Amino acid sequence: MLHINVTEHPTTEWTLQQFRETLPGDQPYKFLIHDRDAIFSARLDNALTRFGVRVLKTPIRCPKANSHCERLIGTIRRECLDFLIPLGEKHLRRILLEWTIHYNRGRPHSSLGPGIPEPPQAKVPVSGHRHRLPNGYRVTTRPVLGGLEHEYDLEKEAA
Repeated sequence: MLHINVTEHPTTEWTLQQFRETLPGDQPYKFLIHDRDAIFSARLDNALTRFGVRVLKTPIRCPKANSHCERLIGTIRRECLDFLIPLGEKHLRRILLEWTIHYNRGRPHSSLGPGIPEPPQAKVPVSGHRHRLPNGYRVTTRPVLGGLEHEYDLEKEAA
């Protein structure tokens, strides 16, 4: 996920501003797939075309045509928002920001196998056996969203 934001009343202008913040001048993105919601007006499509992005509209009443987006929204609901009650717009924004960092860095993605989208910063030494921790290391846990999820790392033990 590249960008998140929250508003109670999205408009075409607000949506266009989100794309301005997400798609910088030298962006590598070639396509934008969107449904036929009224927010995605011809004016917005023209502005996106000027960003160098080709706009592709999904067919009417075909949620499977935009399955990646539908899957992401479902994942956000199932793994995050079904368990938390946002107390307002600011709180929802903070929840989604923390969950997005977890999604991009710490959450295993099934399409990548056991890997994660952003590689870990430190190299882990080989233990000689896949079910044994390397000598001098221990597993640490870091709560995400107040303990709703957890991320695990290997850390060198203190000498």
